[in-house]
Order: sequence, then C-alpha cells, then structure tokens
Amino acid sequence: MPLPDGTHVAYGDIILLIGKDLRQFIRTVKEGQRFECHLGYIEYDALVGAAYGSQFPTHKGHKMFVLIPHTEDIILHLQRLGQIIYPKDLGYIALKLGIRPGVRVIEAGTGSGALTMTLAMLVGDEGHVYTYERRNDMLSRAFANLRRMDLLDRVTFHEKDIEEGFEETDVHALFLDVREPADYLPQARAALRGGGFFGALVPTMNQVLDLAQPLYDGPWYMLQIEELLLRSYKTHPQRVRPDDQMVGHTGYLIFARAVDRDTRTASTNEAPDDMGDDTRDIVRDDDPGDGDQ
Repeated sequence: MPLPDGTHVAYGDIILLIGKDLRQFIRTVKEGQRFECHLGYIEYDALVGAAYGSQFPTHKGHKMFVLIPHTEDIILHLQRLGQIIYPKDLGYIALKLGIRPGVRVIEAGTGSGALTMTLAMLVGDEGHVYTYERRNDMLSRAFANLRRMDLLDRVTFHEKDIEEGFEETDVHALFLDVREPADYLPQARAALRGGGFFGALVPTMNQVLDLAQPLYDGPWYMLQIEELLLRSYKTHPQRVRPDDQMVGHTGYLIFARAVDRDTRTASTNEAPDDMGDDTRDIVRDDDPGDGDQ
C-alpha cells in the first residue's frame, strides 16, 4: 500500500495538503516536481523530510498542513466519470456484506472504482475482488485509480454484460450497483455460495419495489431495505450547529442472504406490507423466539 506509514514525508508518498481555507489536495511526492495551487507552490524536494502534521509554507508564504490521507480522502478525490458511492454508504455496505480478510466478493458495475477500492483494501492479500463493468472508459478509469493505490493484485476486472452471468461461483458476497438489479438476481444467486451476502444500491423507490418482490419470493432470506442519512455540523466552538446544507439522499440499500428454499407463489404470498417480516426482530441469545419464520 502506498499510503505512508512513516512519520516524515518521503518520495512516493501520497499526501494531503490543506490550507487555511480548508481546500484539500491529494498529491504524490515526486522527485524534481512541485505542487501548485491558488496559495502558491511547494517544491517536493524541499518537502521531503518534513514531519507529518506540521505546516509547510508555499513560495508565497501561505502555510499548509502536511497530512497522511485516509481512505475517505482518497475516495472523495478519485478521478471519476460518474457519481461514486458515498463514503457514508461504503463502510456500511462492507459491514453488511461481511467483508473481511480472505473473502471473495463480486461487484457490478465498477464505475470509477470507489467500492472496488474499499473492498480491495478490506479483503487483504488472501482475498479477492471481481468487478464487472460494460463501459470500457469506466473500467479504464477504475483501473487507473486502483493502480495508484497499488491494489491491482487484489482485483480482477471484467468488461462484460452481467446478463451473461458471472464467471465466479461460491463467492462470499455480491453487490449490484446497476440500473435494474432485479434483472440479474438469477445470475447473482448462481454466483453466491449458500448463505452468501447480497446487496444492491438503487436511487429510486420504484427500483426498490421492483427488487424487493423477487427477493421476497425467491431463494433469498433476511431481506432488509435501508437508507443512511448523514448531517455534518459547523465546528466553531462558539456556534456549533448543523450545516446549512446536507446530502439528503444518495440511495436505498437492499440486503439479503442467499438460501435454498421453496419459491413463494402468488397463493402463498402474505400481504405486501408483510415483506419485512424476515428481519422484523433480532433475536437475542436469551430470547426463545417464535420458531421458524
């Protein structure tokens, strides 16, 4: 991983530079080159050896903090061709899919690689990410972003329409970030192992409804439909309050587990408002429960 683990700037480090106006810049320290912005420029050769957390002046005398970026910084500064999955959703998706070192996971579509990068960081050297994308320009952009983070050995890129199915089987988890995920549930189930984790992100409630019914009727269980809202606050100690603006909606998250069971039919379906009963209650160890759902 190229993210620095030392205490001082070195050649090849990916660094975060931030000035008094809080504008952030992520750059790679390269010999003989320099960083330039509205506050002036900094020669990288002069910056090498500076302590992380310290301030370093531009040629105009403006001081900028030199920091080690974290994953959210990297993702928000990705070079992109379209909208990425927001960090507030990325971490939760990884948690709900049970991503950990050593697992194999499929995602489609790749986009600019925000989720690809997050998954690749978490599966470790023993795990692997398989990502599918139809657009060559998107795949090329994601490839470049993953190469910058030295994660290519953990990812296999497929330029392929997933209607044809996935090349991998018995994977631990699978996530769909495509326009109509309901169209690809048979392919997803064929790729997942028994009990595997399924997830999808869609922007509209229409898509949620299209996806919920086949998940409820088919070889899936523990259906969950969720949305995450994040509100930031102004941090001046004398007037702490919510920011004037927030990202009110990014997408709906749908999760389920792949299982083997009889497919529901129209005669056995409960009322539509009963679709959440698979996960209505979380049973504690000391709760006897109510038997088979």
